[in-house]
Amino acid sequence: MRYIWQSKSWPKFKWDSNALLPLLGQARLAQGNLLGSVRRLGFKFGEEAQTDILAEEAVKTAAIEGERLSPQMVRSSVARHLGLRQARLISATRSVDGLVEVILDATQKYYEPLSADRLKGWHAALFPSGYSGLHKIRVGQWQGEEPMRVVSGPVGKEKIHFEAPPVETVEVEMQRFLRWWESSRKATDGVLRAGLAHFYFVAIHPFEDGNGRIARALTDMALAQDEKLHIRYYSLSSQIMEERSEYYSILEKCSRSDSMNVTEWLVWFLEYFGLAIHRTDKIVGNVLAKADFWQEHAHTELNERQRKILNRMLDAGPGDLEGGLTTRKYVGLTKASRATAFREISDMIAKRVLRQLPGKGRSVRYDLIRPESSRWHYIRA
Repeated sequence: MRYIWQSKSWPKFKWDSNALLPLLGQARLAQGNLLGSVRRLGFKFGEEAQTDILAEEAVKTAAIEGERLSPQMVRSSVARHLGLRQARLISATRSVDGLVEVILDATQKYYEPLSADRLKGWHAALFPSGYSGLHKIRVGQWQGEEPMRVVSGPVGKEKIHFEAPPVETVEVEMQRFLRWWESSRKATDGVLRAGLAHFYFVAIHPFEDGNGRIARALTDMALAQDEKLHIRYYSLSSQIMEERSEYYSILEKCSRSDSMNVTEWLVWFLEYFGLAIHRTDKIVGNVLAKADFWQEHAHTELNERQRKILNRMLDAGPGDLEGGLTTRKYVGLTKASRATAFREISDMIAKRVLRQLPGKGRSVRYDLIRPESSRWHYIRA
């Protein structure tokens, strides 16, 4: 036996509860603290925070597969799909829109039944051109006649990491998966179920491409069902991207198991679930800091170019605009002349919106003067 789906016990997964209970308790505590603190503060998860979380999830789930998406384009697509009014929305590609639609369908309509047609619809949305890169694939259909394999390495020296169940069994396997999806809602802890759903779907690998992205969408859907919330407070894909190689390694190791014991995968999943919750500090903290900043400068006279630059700096977070703002970056982002850029930066320094960092000549950089108080530390208290 080479793969877990070849086991006679497939798909009756097993795990060591003693190994998982402490981690599950910690994950539940972190989850409860986040949701409870947000509600206790009376902070309704605003449009901007919701947009940022969903955009982060879309960008990172694509990045895990090696696909780089424009954060601004993704954010614009999310805002448009949520019906939010935001100035200068950037047009998104069909594939970006498709990915955003899948994530929103999984999380905002978590209560609707999961079906083969729904999954195939997600797949079609991910590949609107019918191609994955330069390769034409079966879109919105289960895998074709060729065995579905996950490989790496140059031609002639390929390494097979995983092989999916035979093509002729995929329909049966997916029907069984869908029955498990429904029956497990009452039989299994919601966070554990999210981890199991991820592994189970990847082990079947029913599509020619996009299985990882759909598995992560299913994970988000399972967590939304557990929390009974259509708003995402954290991005699991962001945390997975931090340890992308480890993520693939643990999936491969457990999929090659000679037993149905998936404890090692669930331990990894629970640890990264907890870390994903803690990452919310930065994402939500940036949103709150941005709101505080504009509240403080509600009456500061600024033109459209200046506001654009300030929003870019706020979106990037403290010190994250690739080393700070420079006159050259100002020109590149606003298309203003160098003289205009220097004058507008000087104006913002005079109005105590920006401060000049140490340095001279071309190395001169600028950063925001941020409000001294921040609301986010109250949430963490």
